[in-house]
Amino acid sequence: MSKAQQKDWSGKKVFTTGEAAQVCKVSQQTIIRCFDSGRLNGFRVPGSRFRRIPREELMRFMLANEIPLVVLESLLKRILVVDDDPEIASLMHDVFGDDGRFEVRVVHTGYDAGIETERFRPHLIVLDYMLPDINGDIVCQRVRENEGLKGTRVLCVSGVIEASEVEGLMDSGADGFMKKPFDLCELIERVEVLLDMKQRSAG
Repeated sequence: MSKAQQKDWSGKKVFTTGEAAQVCKVSQQTIIRCFDSGRLNGFRVPGSRFRRIPREELMRFMLANEIPLVVLESLLKRILVVDDDPEIASLMHDVFGDDGRFEVRVVHTGYDAGIETERFRPHLIVLDYMLPDINGDIVCQRVRENEGLKGTRVLCVSGVIEASEVEGLMDSGADGFMKKPFDLCELIERVEVLLDMKQRSAG
């Protein structure tokens, strides 16, 4: 097993060119050339020649060059909550965050969902159907059209939706639907099923 695989990179936010080389399994000079040519973006440390590469940019570079992200992956499942109701969004953030198996981020519009999905690469999106700017089915369609998000699951939630609209959501690429208000334990169970996680032991 390589040093890059042995080291836990999951929590690192900014990489040196040497670290990026280890993760990508290429030479440091290759990373430096890509940086200097603009293929790999980052910044220089003020007053020095040292280059630094933000995590999101390194992930973008790896995806663009078909380099597996497994070395960077955390053991935590990433969940993006998209809901314009601050109380519900905060509640779901706390429920998933307190569980200990998830890394959670929250946004409140479809537009922000698109940006954060690209940046965060969630394993699962918990998506409110009625957003202030666009409906959930449009968000689903955009996720499904993105080749880099083929593994992302989408669980839609709504308190005001007709049966025909639920069918439309599923046709747009949603993997499941829950009607608000829902039991939080049931929400966790649905997430576990969608992410193919082992059930927690009782007690």
